[in-house]
Amino acid sequence: MRFISGKYTSGELLDNVRAVEDWITNHFVERGPVSDEALKSDMSKRLLDISFGRNDCIFDDQGNPSIMVRIPETRLNVLDSSWGNALHPAFIVNNSAVSELWLGKYPAITVGSEASERAVVLRRRDPRVYVTFDQALTACKQKGARWHLTTNAEWAFLLNWCRMNGFWPRGNNSSGRDYSRTSEYGEVIYRYQAGGTWYNGRTATGTGPATWSHDGTPFGIFDLNGNVWEWVGGLRLVDGEIQILENNNAADNTKDQSAASEAWKAIMPDGSLVEPETGGTLKYDATNADGSGNIVLATSVVNQTSGDPYASTAFRNLTARDVAAPALLHQLGLFPKDTNYGTGTVYMRNLGERLPRRGGVWNNTSDAGGPALNLSTPRSHSSLNIGFRPAYYR
Repeated sequence: MRFISGKYTSGELLDNVRAVEDWITNHFVERGPVSDEALKSDMSKRLLDISFGRNDCIFDDQGNPSIMVRIPETRLNVLDSSWGNALHPAFIVNNSAVSELWLGKYPAITVGSEASERAVVLRRRDPRVYVTFDQALTACKQKGARWHLTTNAEWAFLLNWCRMNGFWPRGNNSSGRDYSRTSEYGEVIYRYQAGGTWYNGRTATGTGPATWSHDGTPFGIFDLNGNVWEWVGGLRLVDGEIQILENNNAADNTKDQSAASEAWKAIMPDGSLVEPETGGTLKYDATNADGSGNIVLATSVVNQTSGDPYASTAFRNLTARDVAAPALLHQLGLFPKDTNYGTGTVYMRNLGERLPRRGGVWNNTSDAGGPALNLSTPRSHSSLNIGFRPAYYR
């Protein structure tokens, strides 16, 4: 392929970065993992050059390439002047600072059997779906050291970045198009039939316009608004209690995120972390007796889910009952600091263990978006509209 480095218009930048990505994708589809070190270096250098260092092709232990986006370490006061000078929690793993995160540019596909399954990030692919939380964790962990399932802390960093910049990515939230800008669409790669009618569903990864990336550029993280829900690590709800792994410890793929793990911590109203089931920890409660209605932040559960009902509220409209949300909840994308957020709805059932998905799905319209959070299903749940993406840190 012909490649020329230089200055381009925004449209040319998009075309050129996609040309490199498609070359990497097609090479992998045709020939499989890359073992030649010179070719690995060439793939990496081409992508770094055309993206001004913002994208890279990073290889796992088997030589599978993934197209990744660099997120440099960022302090809290860059995101909000009231938050102080500490690093955002996404950049602290096992009490040590990490200089940069690399997040999958697109939702993942997978290669290999389940015993050896590995997540791979490539353009113009159909996202991997019908995947449970634990399968997503494993497909990322098996890639090697520092590879992991994108964590809630990392997703929340992007959420706060978008709030700070006043830009909210659009996406496939209306059957292949964006409901608010129907002229924007991706390449539909999955259609389904319901009631005798065919509908558009998933779009191929990264085929929407640049406005479908987190920063509106050809080098940003795509498909965060709709397309498929994405499992994220380091967060869960247990009988309504919000539990996390401290900072971004979930990025350490040796950390136990099982139901019985002792790494889970609950959050007090002052933002301190304590053992689960400590009195007075922060919880999501429902406004109706059967656990439906709106979601409120509280220190007790009065209305617990019974049967199928779930509670839901637009993220920016979440309210609290007899408690003020600590800054940590804003920083982790679990409660709004104000109303300056894009679209996205929070769903939850506050009975049993519920694992998190973010972003929404192809037919959610205004319920999809970066702030969208679903805490209504167990870790064993899988569906045709649930996927994930890997991340890496250095």
